[in-house]
Amino acid sequence: MALRPVQVNVKAVDAPAVGRFWAQALGWTAYSPGVTTYVGPAGGLVWPHPVFLGVDVVPVPEPKTAAKNRVHLDLATTSEAHQAELVARLRQAGATPVDIGQGEVPWTVLADPEGNEFCVLEPREVYRDTGPIAAVVVDCADPRATARFWAGATGWTPHRVTDAYATLRSAEGAGPYLEFLRVPGGKTGPGRLHLDLLPSPGDDGAAEVTRLRDLGASDLDLGQGDVPWTCLTDPEGHEFCVLAGP
Repeated sequence: MALRPVQVNVKAVDAPAVGRFWAQALGWTAYSPGVTTYVGPAGGLVWPHPVFLGVDVVPVPEPKTAAKNRVHLDLATTSEAHQAELVARLRQAGATPVDIGQGEVPWTVLADPEGNEFCVLEPREVYRDTGPIAAVVVDCADPRATARFWAGATGWTPHRVTDAYATLRSAEGAGPYLEFLRVPGGKTGPGRLHLDLLPSPGDDGAAEVTRLRDLGASDLDLGQGDVPWTCLTDPEGHEFCVLAGP
């Protein structure tokens, strides 16, 4: 049994506007199937997408705090010219440069119109076939342990695991990576981005949630009430949801 990451959930005060921004960032389309704004590949809404992680922008009343998100997206580029063009285009669309202490690096750190940090990477061979999202990056204290939990949760394959950095990718070798980066300090509050997971067809969602608890997940009450999904945290407190099937 395993759970598939199907979308990155982004909280926003103005969900339609943030959804349009991420559609420009990814070269995708913003769809409005209901309360949320879903960003996925052009050509019509397909959920869950068989390869890519979508971005689901959910309206909330509270703006982002000044604290850096502990989950962010890295965007892939194919050339230095593509990187420069994408950065320029996103700044025109409302992105702002962010200094998180990165120093002199070949990638560019920006924030979306509501302050959610992301990186536009320089071209890297490892991300040549990921699609526009190269990786979902998670700050953590223990990359080895956190990657072990997520590998167990998703069935994704470890590609590199060290004390400072760990990376997973789907066993099919398609779509973005899930990366864990050791950073100082711990989690201080609810995140603005998290992963949503979906059971495989025919799997028992309740049994999957029990399995996650056995792996070290904890239940999370955000005041969500009676909803068809289950809110949990991983062993380091990163929120995520297990969705009901489509």
